[in-house]
Amino acid sequence: MRKLIALGLIMVLALGALTGCGGSEKVIKIGHKNYTEQRIVGQLFSKIIEAKTDYETEVTEFGSTSIVFGAIQEDEVDVYGEYTGTAYTALLGESELNDPQEVYDYVKASFEEELNLYWLDAMGFNNTYTFSVVPEVAEEYGLETISDLVEVSDELVLGAVYEFIEREDGLPGVQEFYGGFEFKDVIGLDPGLRYNVVEEKKVDVIDAFSTDGKILVYDLKVLEDDKQFFPPYYAAPVVTEDIYNNYPDVVEALNLLGGVLTDETMQELNYKVGEEGMDPEAVAEEFLTENGII
Repeated sequence: MRKLIALGLIMVLALGALTGCGGSEKVIKIGHKNYTEQRIVGQLFSKIIEAKTDYETEVTEFGSTSIVFGAIQEDEVDVYGEYTGTAYTALLGESELNDPQEVYDYVKASFEEELNLYWLDAMGFNNTYTFSVVPEVAEEYGLETISDLVEVSDELVLGAVYEFIEREDGLPGVQEFYGGFEFKDVIGLDPGLRYNVVEEKKVDVIDAFSTDGKILVYDLKVLEDDKQFFPPYYAAPVVTEDIYNNYPDVVEALNLLGGVLTDETMQELNYKVGEEGMDPEAVAEEFLTENGII
């Protein structure tokens, strides 16, 4: 009987060693949203965790922000990539701050205090709204910033998606914030038509996202939001309390991505997947390897 009890204790201890905190049997569950950039981000998380820790990963695509955010709250995923501006406006319902560091600090503190979720180091790129123009227009009118655009806007035609034209954090807001400027004309467009229309010179300016791979395809110039109207959308890993407290090697691995991606670099990665048809997993591994991160 004593031998049986001892054997039972050994089995329990062995099982605990395998399944307890920090055990190599843990599979890190990664979630991401359903578009190109998020698929790349999810694979970046996967590749760096598997390269720098003993854990395997499982990557799952969700739909909108609300779905993947709900999944991490229900512990269906351990980590996902979120944007500071999305968290600040859509998830926390705030709108006052625009400074990138202030927004990051606010969402980091709020997520920790209210949701028991933890923001890790921001990855460096800012996927925010921009005004973009072809090089010829930028050169002709001397455009580097939105303030430059304001000075000549009445000579230029804007082509933008309907949502941007109508939303207060889009065209109406930026017009008011930068002093009430007006374009010569504003044309509403479907998202997929913006780039063709500006290339064909049917419009002079379009709205875009700063890390969109099509900016490279059409060789567009992104105008600097010099007065910081548009909310900053810096991407960072968000992890559960369990991961943050009990898996420090995972946190350390993810923080190796801190500050390594510029807007231009993310454009290039998006271009490789969206325009060249490369697999997001291959693009993520290539980037991390070529930059000596893994």
